Amino acid sequence: MNDDYSSSLLTELLKAQDAGEPLVLATIIQARGSVPRRSGTKMLVYGDGRISGTIGGGEMEARIIAEALECLALGETRVVSYSLVDPQRGDPGLCGGEVEVFLEPYAPPATLLVIGCGHVGKAVAELGHWLGYRVQVSDDREELASPANIADADQHLPGPVSEILSQAHIHQNTFIAVLTRNVLLDRELLPLLVATKAPYIGVIGSRRRWQETRKLLLEDGMAAEDLARIHSPIGLELNAQTPEEIAVSILSEIMMLRHSGSGKRLADSQKEQEAR
Repeated sequence: MNDDYSSSLLTELLKAQDAGEPLVLATIIQARGSVPRRSGTKMLVYGDGRISGTIGGGEMEARIIAEALECLALGETRVVSYSLVDPQRGDPGLCGGEVEVFLEPYAPPATLLVIGCGHVGKAVAELGHWLGYRVQVSDDREELASPANIADADQHLPGPVSEILSQAHIHQNTFIAVLTRNVLLDRELLPLLVATKAPYIGVIGSRRRWQETRKLLLEDGMAAEDLARIHSPIGLELNAQTPEEIAVSILSEIMMLRHSGSGKRLADSQKEQEAR
């Protein structure tokens, strides 16, 4: 296997991770007898079915692509084996050999998209960076969505909220904190966000503000099931006061949902387990 070829694919994999693209690295780990490609041969399979590189083409490669997409959906590694002897019994070829392929999925990195970079937005972005999220920040006030205001963000996306989808690659591992300053911005923005694969969309504001926003969105034609995807008021009830404390509340809710936590006090959870 050419070292430059492998290196270029690994470089491409890293670029895809930076861009938030899901993909699978397929590597031949065993090759016996007559086979199209040898051990160490690699191929990338993207979430939309595109490939980069090849592990031999033909029916075997088509099956590997299908297996890779399934691995990506399940978030699990897999080793698949093929004999290339007798197509009549279902083998994907007749070269005469055998191959084993290791499939390693790479989901997009956990990403925190902060929309609204005022005091709370800045605190949320900084805490998200500290927690290891890839942080994107956006605001229609360009001076706020800037390295000068939020130095640790991985991507600064200044501009109107209507352009957010063209700037931010929102995927199934993107957690969105909408920390805007008024209902009108939320009314424009939220229909765009519910159309994405984001597993979490939280909106800041009082219950009264959310009731007004919800009423306007229903009048605009948004479906009730789409509204149900939105968490508002955002965060857990910690009686937070400062921007930094509010950021802890918001990231706590995101972490709870991301890791399937309960939000209960650990001492209470332990008591419940002991009582069973």
